Amino acid sequence: MNSLNTQSTAFSDSKSHYEILDGLRGVAAIMVVIFHFFETFTGGNHLIQIINHGYLAVDFFFVLSGFVIGYAYDDRWGKMSLRDFFKRRLIRLHPMIIMGMVIGAIGFYFSASPIVFPGISSVPVWEMLLIMLIGFTLLPIPPSMDIRGWGELHPLDGPAWSLFYEYVGNILYALFIRKFSKKALSVLVFLAGCALIHLAVTQGDVIGGWSLDAPQIRVGLVRLLYPFFAGLLLSRICKPGHIKNAFLWCSLMIIAVFLFPRLGGSGNMWMNGLYDSFAIIFLFPLIVYLGASGKVEGKYMKKACGFFGDISYPIYITHYPLIYIFTSWVVDNKVPLYKAWPVGLLLLISAIAIAYASLKLYDIPVRKWLTKKFITKKAG
Repeated sequence: MNSLNTQSTAFSDSKSHYEILDGLRGVAAIMVVIFHFFETFTGGNHLIQIINHGYLAVDFFFVLSGFVIGYAYDDRWGKMSLRDFFKRRLIRLHPMIIMGMVIGAIGFYFSASPIVFPGISSVPVWEMLLIMLIGFTLLPIPPSMDIRGWGELHPLDGPAWSLFYEYVGNILYALFIRKFSKKALSVLVFLAGCALIHLAVTQGDVIGGWSLDAPQIRVGLVRLLYPFFAGLLLSRICKPGHIKNAFLWCSLMIIAVFLFPRLGGSGNMWMNGLYDSFAIIFLFPLIVYLGASGKVEGKYMKKACGFFGDISYPIYITHYPLIYIFTSWVVDNKVPLYKAWPVGLLLLISAIAIAYASLKLYDIPVRKWLTKKFITKKAG
């Protein structure tokens, strides 16, 4: 298949990767950085947010993950143990989680703010380092240990909350869902879709999942279950077709979904909830299908797609410490958007540079070493 490519960092027995899907993950990750930049100027009011639906990137990532998991592992059970599966997933995901926590620790005190984060200046170094070490495990931080004040599962690196649920999805798949027939999986996806619509319509959106309390845990699980297992179902029932310029068209679709303005205002929040539901239930699986059906055409498109794919995960998991610092600077100094955009551009360039350096100097070498030690050695 022309849409597939084997990456140099893959396991020796890995299947080829869907290049376009990797690239689309990168496009969405870049949009997340830009979304978080603009979010700084809203005061938490999503009614006025620019790139209003950027938060849906998490749900798109879950659809992608479910699809890729099904494609990569569904036909391996019997030849691969649970232990082997979990080792592979840890090697793929966990090194950058550790890097994200380290970068968060380095930038923690630089984000101190008397307005945004008034408690940071009083946090002792030993406590911050303890939170970093706990973050290395991805175990969630209880509210009593929150050192930032935003109630995050991981106060050094906020977006890690979605990786926690990514791990939950992987565990559910490996222990139970992989054994489901297509019919049983379809029932699960239908019920999860109903729960998603209920959440989105009653809340007005699907925002949330990053705190360790019952309402937020509910949001996190609902946001995981439909897209992740819909992606898995998609990998089982759909045969990719042949779509020209799929990377370009799918990228434009993702950007359009994220740019779409919020619907209904504060009086009819259910309207925006319906949009979120439509995007997650229908548009994202369609984009994944189209992306899986395309091929990368032309040298420059291939390079662009490869670059976006390479930095997709690293930029997502390492950019937010920069957002903490930027937010403190904007709020403390009352910097308006028209004056802050050059710094925002520098933030984006810095986030890309940090992600690329982390990938080349740390993630790839570490994953190669771990693969040689724990996967290849055993296979040999």
